[in-house]
Amino acid sequence: MKKFFVLPLVFLISSLSISQEKLTLEAIYKTGTYRAEGYGPARWMKDNKGYSTLEGNARVGGKDIIHYEAKTGKRRVLVSAEALIPKNGKQPLNIVNYQWSDDNAKLLIFTNTRRVWRYHTRGDYWVLDMASGTLTQVGKQIERATLMFAKFSPDASRVGFVSKNNIYVEHLDSGKVTQLTSDGSDVIINGTFDWVYEEELSCRDGFRWSPDGTQIAYWRSDTKNIGTFYMINNLDSIYSKPIPLPYPKVGTKNSEVKVGVVSASGGQTKWFEVPGDPTNNYLARMDFIPNSNEVMIQQLNRKQNTNTIWIGNAKTMALNTIFVDRDDAFLDIHDNIMWLENENYFTWTSEKDGWRHLYKVSRDGKEMRTITKGEIDVVRINCIDPKGGYVYYIASPENFTQRYLYRSKIDGSAQPERVSPSDQPGQHAYQISADAKFAIHTFHNTETPRTISLLNLKDHKPLRVLEDNAELAEKVAELQLTTKEFMQLDIGEVSLDAWMIKPPDFDATKKYPIIFYVYGEPAGSTVQDAWQGGDLWHHYLAQQGYLVASIDNRGTKTPRGRAWRKSIYGQIGILAAHDQAAAAKALFKKYSFIDTKKVGIWGWSGGGQMTMNCMFRYPEIYGSGLAVAFVSDQRLYDNIYQERYMGLLEENEANYIAGSPITHAKNLEGNLMIVHGTADDNVHYQNFERLANELIKHNKMFDMMSYPMRAHGIHERENTSYHLRQQMARYWNRVLPTSH
Repeated sequence: MKKFFVLPLVFLISSLSISQEKLTLEAIYKTGTYRAEGYGPARWMKDNKGYSTLEGNARVGGKDIIHYEAKTGKRRVLVSAEALIPKNGKQPLNIVNYQWSDDNAKLLIFTNTRRVWRYHTRGDYWVLDMASGTLTQVGKQIERATLMFAKFSPDASRVGFVSKNNIYVEHLDSGKVTQLTSDGSDVIINGTFDWVYEEELSCRDGFRWSPDGTQIAYWRSDTKNIGTFYMINNLDSIYSKPIPLPYPKVGTKNSEVKVGVVSASGGQTKWFEVPGDPTNNYLARMDFIPNSNEVMIQQLNRKQNTNTIWIGNAKTMALNTIFVDRDDAFLDIHDNIMWLENENYFTWTSEKDGWRHLYKVSRDGKEMRTITKGEIDVVRINCIDPKGGYVYYIASPENFTQRYLYRSKIDGSAQPERVSPSDQPGQHAYQISADAKFAIHTFHNTETPRTISLLNLKDHKPLRVLEDNAELAEKVAELQLTTKEFMQLDIGEVSLDAWMIKPPDFDATKKYPIIFYVYGEPAGSTVQDAWQGGDLWHHYLAQQGYLVASIDNRGTKTPRGRAWRKSIYGQIGILAAHDQAAAAKALFKKYSFIDTKKVGIWGWSGGGQMTMNCMFRYPEIYGSGLAVAFVSDQRLYDNIYQERYMGLLEENEANYIAGSPITHAKNLEGNLMIVHGTADDNVHYQNFERLANELIKHNKMFDMMSYPMRAHGIHERENTSYHLRQQMARYWNRVLPTSH
């Protein structure tokens, strides 16, 4: 625990005793000089009076699991690292993740992990019996580091897990392992998901224990219809190795997905016969209803504008539709369901009245009442406390660049009430105990690194500071960074949020080149009053003499209501480029110190696509661009994401083409650098090569940089992040030279 420190950096910068230092790319991307400290992971215990977390054990290495009493801060070691040394082993298990059984009598530890696509979801699991101290490896007769999503049965007598696309159950007393499915293969996936379900629907763990522990419900995916995209590994052997990736692109077929129920002791699986073509509908969510033998299944249609809620009886396999949510554009999937009043009602998130609200819906679907009210978007549900009668959630109806905790009565009888204090402008996040009495609170803004505290939620008073990042704050203060200035730009149809960073020696009588940072797609937002690692890359550019700015166009992920978010539907790359160009012109009109003959723009992923759409469509504004890991043709991207926001290809092909940079590549007039990783499983290197080919066809000169066997984040392997940022800095220095 560290000394409390939340002084804003603007105060620290004013101190004359601090000597200014300059940012270096090496300090940001190589030595980790400005890396923030976190806390945890923490787990609230079942009694809500305390939480467990991990702390290093200096004696034997590894980490202890520590219990802290919330009210008093009293500390005790729940599990010492010594207890996690396997028999005949020398080192404690490295705890990547852990979970308690419902009675806190057993501990399940995830270790020795491997990455599957984006996340480390494969590895080894061990169970520690708290009473006996016995440490047992789960599935030890199964191949090491192949287990996924292990979880206790409700009574903690067994553990279910997935290995090589099959589901198993192990009895902890006897060690007996029962294989529940046997058809798992490279084509058939049981208990987990294919690439696109994981990436776009956040589906990873694909099986559920029944409340009584007698059955397991699970997803089964037959991927035979999915086209295979091949990446090439040219680094790790003298012969190239193709890497097959089943990946459904726009307009192509999906996996055939179904949900079944099998006895936890083995036997034949029974399948729910959900109506509709399984390759043209998504079974996006499934879980048992508490204290029942019924399963709730969410079925999203191919266009993702209709979500049908089914209740399935796990004994009879009968299905009933209880509720259907619809939208003229697209629907998002939410994980905010909680069953209330003896499972007669459930909570549901919808935008049906123009704002994202939480509703209370009867089990038969006939009754639907609003819990949150008014012109306010629920950004994220933090806690639903039926006993206390409140739901706690993140929202920001007055400033879309910030986030605060609100609460509303579950019965819908009151207007939203703000819980976060008014004297802490910025971003607030909360990990709240189930009884809503305590919370682990994280606060930050553009000038304040993350401060993590334990709160009494009733009065929002800190009981203890868990991490203040004081050392980081001091280091950044020495840099004397200029303030990120927030503003709104009126483009006629709407006002857009934006920010700007000026050079440290800014002189309003001079002219400065400007670099715009863009994302512009529905999955994110760039204009947030948030720490974001200090945004040191953009401050570095400012120190080189650039103005740096960013604008959130319509359709970005901000709490401005349904109309804002859905305005982009069917016109990705079209409306956003228009908004970005109009906002750039408004900024030029507002500030005479911008050198409008030296305008750059850059972005990553969707932002790379937006960079080129802006450059190719508005060459009179943007003279230089840098596009990283970009989509060049929307028809090359995965079908769930692109069809969600663009509709079906056969219904909107003209806008798929019009919204793709490759269509307008012939219009390039300025400087362009394109960057991509050859092992990008998300946005394929194919996008890079096809765009390069089109530019060559039209005799357009450009710069290009490939990173071999790097994925979408371009950070794998030695020195990659540092090298990439040096390349980017060199490019800007060459095409947009400053007086520095």
